[in-house]
Amino acid sequence: MHGPQRQIPPQRRTIYYIGLALTVLGALLFGSLFVSFALHFGDFTDFEARGRSMALRGFGGMALMIIGRLLMAAGARGLAATGLVLDPEQAREDLEPWSRMGGGVVHDALSGYQEASATGSRDPLRDVVAGVQRPPAAASPQPPPLPQVKLRCRGCQALNDETARFCNQCGATL
Repeated sequence: MHGPQRQIPPQRRTIYYIGLALTVLGALLFGSLFVSFALHFGDFTDFEARGRSMALRGFGGMALMIIGRLLMAAGARGLAATGLVLDPEQAREDLEPWSRMGGGVVHDALSGYQEASATGSRDPLRDVVAGVQRPPAAASPQPPPLPQVKLRCRGCQALNDETARFCNQCGATL
């Protein structure tokens, strides 16, 4: 692994922007399908050629948008990080600028919190942290269960629910 990589390599930036351009071009092609349909609504002259053109623009636009999004993902994260190349070590290298950015954001947030703590200003985050560090309160005691009323069958001595009309063991009337 080389030294710390803080920027996205220029080749990946180029791939990302090519993907962005293909996505925009695909969206324009796909959108032109609807504009063409609206402009020629009810006009059936040369319908077959116009229909073929609209189908090609629609499917071609969708294909360009999909290819563009794949190129954008590969450019932003790298081939290994997108899963196209199964190499975890290369994936870590590809994602290093994003990992450093995430760590930098956390560092900035914590340094801002430490500055606020040093000046003694009241901070809601401090209350949250204090609540997390406080031991949990004892669980409230559960109320005792309500007594259950059961009816005993005279024939077999089995216990039945109070709403039962017949014994669930022998079937005798309760």
